[in-house]
Amino acid sequence: MQIYEEDGKLVIQPSGSIRSDNAAELETEIRKAAAEHPRLPLVIDARGITYISSSGLRVLLALQKELPKAPVIRNVTPEVYDIFEVTGFNTLMDIRKKMREISVDNCREIGRGAIGTVYRYDGDTIVKVYKGGEEMIPVIRAERERARKAFLLGIPTAIPFDTVKAGDCYGAMFEMVNAENLNKQVIRDPEQIPGIIHRYVELLKSIHALEAAPGDLPDARRVFVTVAERMAGDIGKRNAGRVIKMLEAMPENRHILHGDAHLMNVMDSNGTLMMIDMDTLSTGDPVFEFGALYTSYISFSEDDPGNTLKFHGLSEETCTRIFSETLREYLGNPDEEAIKKARQKIALLGCLRFIDVLDKEFPDDALRKLRYRHTAEHIAELLPQIDSLTL
Repeated sequence: MQIYEEDGKLVIQPSGSIRSDNAAELETEIRKAAAEHPRLPLVIDARGITYISSSGLRVLLALQKELPKAPVIRNVTPEVYDIFEVTGFNTLMDIRKKMREISVDNCREIGRGAIGTVYRYDGDTIVKVYKGGEEMIPVIRAERERARKAFLLGIPTAIPFDTVKAGDCYGAMFEMVNAENLNKQVIRDPEQIPGIIHRYVELLKSIHALEAAPGDLPDARRVFVTVAERMAGDIGKRNAGRVIKMLEAMPENRHILHGDAHLMNVMDSNGTLMMIDMDTLSTGDPVFEFGALYTSYISFSEDDPGNTLKFHGLSEETCTRIFSETLREYLGNPDEEAIKKARQKIALLGCLRFIDVLDKEFPDDALRKLRYRHTAEHIAELLPQIDSLTL
């Protein structure tokens, strides 16, 4: 049995069969190692385990109950995982199958987001590789569950069918035949923007027409109230209070929102549009959806010229056009005054979302300070012009 430290964890790697004649000895060795490293979380690497009996399962259950932090059991072979599954242990403990290892070195990148990059793995398959290491596995699992839920709710999306290891990172495999995101189509042929936006708006409306059961998904109103409360010191307590009052006055709305529906998250698979990146699903008024689009297409570039070119591969002018034409078509081509009022509401929520993203994901440098200041100023300027947030 191997015992070693790895990334601040104590790893124990048994091998062979764990049966009644050696389970007690294994338990003694594990407890001794854990006692010698009391501050390190325990990981049992099961790649070498070929069989585990009920005696071995009882050892793991005892460790689960008695250690300060429950151990993670990783790299479990399919044969051994079957035992955990049949006995129900996979519902009691954090048990992770041994992952298939792949390389994306020669794969074409087809999308990029805040937490991962999407590659075309082969003709039928794409893989989303997440930034970070083993700590992203719970994130991958959560997104897989949200994708499953989204699919059952009727949202056109692909469900991950496998979790894989790509170098030092982890990823999720999806079946998506001949898929390309709409952003790539805009880059390749800008003259097709009107047609692309028309299909895109139809997709958004089809998603927004779906309803979730109470409690199934986060309520966007509550999400933004929490943000306003947390960021009150940056946008001003009085302004935060006014935003919260308008949020709380919004009627309940259980229609589904994607929450990050920029064109890089919309895949065209043989003519069928599908959403990816389901980690921001919520319910609420479409104003929240457009607030997220405002953040992506407008806010990021204000104090960082060229930002849209780096992230979207598109000029600021093109991003502004995509946002504006999407909003206009979604609203049914209303007059300019109606567009102006809608855009003010959207900009307010887009600014609030932007300051939240800055707080969570960006370093405390001069650019972030400048963005904070300008975003807080925008919120203060917009508030007197808005009396409700419903789109």
